[in-house]
Amino acid sequence: MVAPLAISMGDPAGIGPEVIAKAWARRVEAGLPAFFATGDARAIAAVWDGPITTIAHPDAANGVFETALPVLTVEDGGEIVPGVPDVEGARCALRALELAAGLVRSGAARALVTGPVSKNQLYQIGFNYPGQTEFVAERCGIAGENAVMMLAGPDLRVVPITTHVPLAAVSGLLSIELIVAKGRATARGLARNFGILNPRIAFAGFNPHAGESGAIGREEIELIAPAVALLRDDGIDAIGPFAADTLFHPRARAGYDAVLCCYHDQALVPIKTLYFDEGVNITLGLPIVRTSPDHGTAFDIAGKDRAEPGATIAAIRLAGEAADRRAAADA
Repeated sequence: MVAPLAISMGDPAGIGPEVIAKAWARRVEAGLPAFFATGDARAIAAVWDGPITTIAHPDAANGVFETALPVLTVEDGGEIVPGVPDVEGARCALRALELAAGLVRSGAARALVTGPVSKNQLYQIGFNYPGQTEFVAERCGIAGENAVMMLAGPDLRVVPITTHVPLAAVSGLLSIELIVAKGRATARGLARNFGILNPRIAFAGFNPHAGESGAIGREEIELIAPAVALLRDDGIDAIGPFAADTLFHPRARAGYDAVLCCYHDQALVPIKTLYFDEGVNITLGLPIVRTSPDHGTAFDIAGKDRAEPGATIAAIRLAGEAADRRAAADA
């Protein structure tokens, strides 16, 4: 029997419990593979009146998935009040993440989906990673800088070359080596997770109009174009740099399989504009499949039955598909 997916619940006071429950409720129409949640089952019961079954081991998830949402519980998260985060909830979220990641690493689960967490609350309990991506990478024995964040929608995949850094620092952080490393990881990730064996990878310029041949910036000439040339020497179908303001309309999107952008908002604004309720964060460069919905904890609507599960459904579906492709390739 195929192992189920593991979904860490995220902050129990956020919308993670609600969107996981709603995803299970839509499992048939959405064609979702079997999964189980890790976390405090009370967080789901507080926002949903559907069937929940606590399990002691991932093996039990497949047997109950058709009739109830399986939950592998961790130590309770203290008093759970939807919309009111606290440090006990952060500890619960971290334990749920550790458990789910460990089960995927051991093979007891075949892919990891991570629910939204509050970094502010996690930092208060000593969490010293920029985010869940770097934490999972370390647990997999991968340096955080080698884990590549890709955001994927139905017909757009974007990779920010730099992520959670001040905009003023981006130019100084860009280098030919970094751009080449991200390009190679993206090519491998598209082949392994999406089955695109010869991907077309576009690069956005850093400056307006891609620098106007150096008139308004030289990052394209000195950094991005040389990196693209090196990737092409590797046999990767890399193109660019292109002006970012013309890269995301429908005709442009038809010309590439993924686009690498220089900074966070350059990549995330188009994906969230087009696919706010369907965007999936998939981490490339890991020995396991890891996805997450591309949204946060939304404490302001937690417990109000207003959370839309579309991104969580998409994250579960993509995790299952990527795991299937990896298994087929390995076989």
